[in-house]
Amino acid sequence: MQVSLDEATESWGIKVERVEIKDVRLPVQLQRAMAAEAEAAREARAKVIAAEGEQKASRALREASEVISDSPAALQLRYLQTLNTISAEKNSTIVFPLPIDIISFFTRPREPRESTKSAQINQSS
Repeated sequence: MQVSLDEATESWGIKVERVEIKDVRLPVQLQRAMAAEAEAAREARAKVIAAEGEQKASRALREASEVISDSPAALQLRYLQTLNTISAEKNSTIVFPLPIDIISFFTRPREPRESTKSAQINQSS
């Protein structure tokens, strides 16, 4: 800006030594565009920060699962802690997750035991 003014005033013998801008008035449309750009940049940074947080959390969960999978006692302790947390809530229903093989034991038809068969035979004789 100073160079442009210097060139324009040089023919009159005026030397511009300093130029100061005291106030800038931007059109409303330009102000809105700048605000939208700044907001988009803030949202982008927030998404990056959130993604980094999720990445750290998933790494921590993976490490915890590796520790728990190495120790059946740790897995049982975690199960009991979870049940304790669930029971602290004011719900009337608590669902206990069980392995399928335990449930299938109760759902299959039962055959009489040998001791029951022999007792029935002895009673009929």
